[in-house]
Amino acid sequence: MRSRGRSRCAPIAIAALVAALGLASCSGSDDTAGSGTELTWFMQNQPGGSVQEIAKRCSEESDGRYSIKVELLAAFDANQAREQLVRRLGAEDSSMDIIGMDVIWTSEFANAGWIREWTGDDAQAATADVFDSVVETASHEGKLYGAPLNSNTQVLWYREDLVDQPPATWDEMLAESERLGDKGLIQVQANRYEGLTAWFNSMVESAGTKILSGPEELDLAQAPTERALSLMGELANSPTAAPPDIDTSDEGSAALGFEAGNSAFMLNYTFAYASANTNAPDIAKNMGAAKWPAVDEGEPSHPPLGGFNLGISQYSENPELAFEAATCLTNEQSQLTFVELDGLPPAREGLYTDKVVKKAYPQFAQLVRQSIDDAAPRPRTPAYTDLSFAIQRMIHPVSSIDPQDPAAKYDELRSALEDAIEREGLL
Repeated sequence: MRSRGRSRCAPIAIAALVAALGLASCSGSDDTAGSGTELTWFMQNQPGGSVQEIAKRCSEESDGRYSIKVELLAAFDANQAREQLVRRLGAEDSSMDIIGMDVIWTSEFANAGWIREWTGDDAQAATADVFDSVVETASHEGKLYGAPLNSNTQVLWYREDLVDQPPATWDEMLAESERLGDKGLIQVQANRYEGLTAWFNSMVESAGTKILSGPEELDLAQAPTERALSLMGELANSPTAAPPDIDTSDEGSAALGFEAGNSAFMLNYTFAYASANTNAPDIAKNMGAAKWPAVDEGEPSHPPLGGFNLGISQYSENPELAFEAATCLTNEQSQLTFVELDGLPPAREGLYTDKVVKKAYPQFAQLVRQSIDDAAPRPRTPAYTDLSFAIQRMIHPVSSIDPQDPAAKYDELRSALEDAIEREGLL
């Protein structure tokens, strides 16, 4: 028996939600092979077609038990995709079977009672050889609510023709940027969006503290948090390190900025390598990869952790088949398809010696593996959306942080986060 998660969601205007369902998603599926029961998989689109490809294969391999219909969510806007799912789940939409969840949504959806717990053989299959850090993102209150589909993490990309050795710390990187002058820009994600939260979380974790010590308990020790804030403010206010568009920067603009030729460093996900090879081969041939910089010398760094987990809707009329299908969608072959077609790193540690992964990440496959192992999951809390929005609101623009005196920003941030974790707003 698979149990329903404990519900703590606030009252929702069901009629309004049902009325909004027509706007909730757009069907982007090709006809999938197979027959039998039709299962619907709600998932953010990936440009290489990996979602459709694995849905087709798993449908064919089901021997007629099920076919998987893909409903595509907003491809590049995680907040919009989440809202589409929340509206349907809040309306107890029985057309939903399998749900593609950003790793930051698991606790929220589980706490609301919207997704089913993975147990027994299903749970063992979902977590076999999966990184501990990734399993953590798929869990809530010690129980598994998602099957990891893929992972992702950031590394330090740098120009080997400008830098002899990659910097090991943020202080070293900032000093190297100053030495390089007009070619020393450091590309990051500092717009007012989820990427800024991911950057802040990794800085805080690398400094030696956490945003939360529990789902509803703020940690955020003052000295290490102020150290993290100071470094972020120093970068944003540096005349040599800060890109002109830093206040609106995201993963895509960071990649384009690095490809333009006046950046020595970039913190970004694995797609940046393929992007540079396509758009700026002269830059790509001198593109090195190294571990995300440490906040303090001799201390480990904890880069951002991304990816998707698959949940099974509490309102599915075919949960047993949905678990079976989701197990296929997240197996080793499926994860290698995601690597091959869309460059998304696998969640299973043993796959990093596979030729598909080595081809996608030449010379740095093991760096990606180690970075995922060391990565910092963002806080697991039903109030995550409120928490993330509060972080974004308080530290954007990052140039507003005084690197010499971050105490005032710390006090404002702590107060805002205390308010956020009390709200647990789902919409």
